[in-house]
Amino acid sequence: MSKSVPSIDHRQEREQKALLRAFSGTVQHYWGNWSTFFAGIADPRNPALITYSLPALLFTGLLLFVCRLGSRRGINDQLRGNGPAEAKFAAWFGVARIPHGDSLNYTFRRLEVDEVQEIVCRQMGVLIRKKVLARYRLLGVYSLVAIDGTGVLTFPVRHCPHCLTRTLHNGQTLYYHPVLEAKLVTANGFACSLMTEFIENADLLADKQDCELKAFYRLARRLKSRFPRLPICLLLDGLYAGGPSFQLCAEYDWKYLIVLRDEDLPQLQRSFAAVIPHLPNQRKQVCLDEIDPQKRAARVQQDYRWAEGLGYTDSQKRLHSLNLIECRETRTDTRSQVSLLHYKWLTNFSLTSRNVDRLANQGGRLRWKIENEGFNVQKNSDLHLEHPYSQDPVARKVFYLLLQLAHLIFQLMQKGSLLRQAFPDGLRTAKNLAFRLLEAWRNLCLATADFLNLAEGAFQIRFDSS
Repeated sequence: MSKSVPSIDHRQEREQKALLRAFSGTVQHYWGNWSTFFAGIADPRNPALITYSLPALLFTGLLLFVCRLGSRRGINDQLRGNGPAEAKFAAWFGVARIPHGDSLNYTFRRLEVDEVQEIVCRQMGVLIRKKVLARYRLLGVYSLVAIDGTGVLTFPVRHCPHCLTRTLHNGQTLYYHPVLEAKLVTANGFACSLMTEFIENADLLADKQDCELKAFYRLARRLKSRFPRLPICLLLDGLYAGGPSFQLCAEYDWKYLIVLRDEDLPQLQRSFAAVIPHLPNQRKQVCLDEIDPQKRAARVQQDYRWAEGLGYTDSQKRLHSLNLIECRETRTDTRSQVSLLHYKWLTNFSLTSRNVDRLANQGGRLRWKIENEGFNVQKNSDLHLEHPYSQDPVARKVFYLLLQLAHLIFQLMQKGSLLRQAFPDGLRTAKNLAFRLLEAWRNLCLATADFLNLAEGAFQIRFDSS
């Protein structure tokens, strides 16, 4: 007898249950229920006038980004008034209606941003303590933390008193709000916000604007205070190659790998060029075959040179002893076309022939992930990082931090084994996963008990290491 094939409706129902289980199961597995997840944020509202609990409102904001609704209006258009979606919401929060997008904005503008930031730090702290991403540490010890700035909002007129300004070549003044992010990155593609520093003119009487470097020093202090025992290796670009950064890392016992361009620290680079011919033993050649996942490169040869103890005197006359790695890479593609690449990294790691290529390939080369898996994903997808989710300066920061939390959960779900077990062939794209999850919320009808039981039971979550 031929094997029976499940009907389309039955298969769709099974897949939608699997999607909801992957979402709710991921959160419950690491952090518990939603009240626990958002614990610690004070509710400023009058208790006698509350319809929606604060966790319910924060979850709705989170779902806006997980399902990539695009704007607050998407909550009203896609979820509010939808029977199956509101039944699931009622099962978790005991309220029959999903809140209006304006209700989120009204409440979020009264919250303490630092308390919402602490939720991001706490959830990442849980993952760190549980060693969820421990296998991706550099040299088995150091968590890779990439720090970089990016623009979020841009306006042709002043948005608020704290806007930064820049005059363009045509004389027009641009008003904008950037942020500085510290993201924990891994070789298999995680880029998770560890902490955010908003770059803005907080002191309206200051002579100079706020900037990325000033924000870096503030962020570093906060990062050390919040994660005092975490072994960190900072991944930085050449903007941070200076005495204050070197001194800060020495005081905090942090490692660093800083990408150097040819124009960065010219005196130090001349010293490197002068001493490297006299260090014939500090060279290493590494050959890698088919390292490109799309096999555009059939063969990669890396030629390393390095020097230690290079002297550098900063603007405050402090002397620093620095180490420098140089890599010249020859890539031969499948059509025998050859391309040459050149990299340099400044570091305070002790360098040997055993670790120099690991520091480069498993450390320094991952700095780009904050751009690719981090900012580019959040900007060039339906997460819409650059969309003004609120005109209020406090509420927009809360929405920004909820986006970071949603991106964290989405990455854990997308790379986790709960989803791979249900969809062994994958769902192709993150956009497809978000769309399918939204459809499950909107269309799958489940009894309250069945919905609450989706994430019950003991299970493990393992991650794709490709």
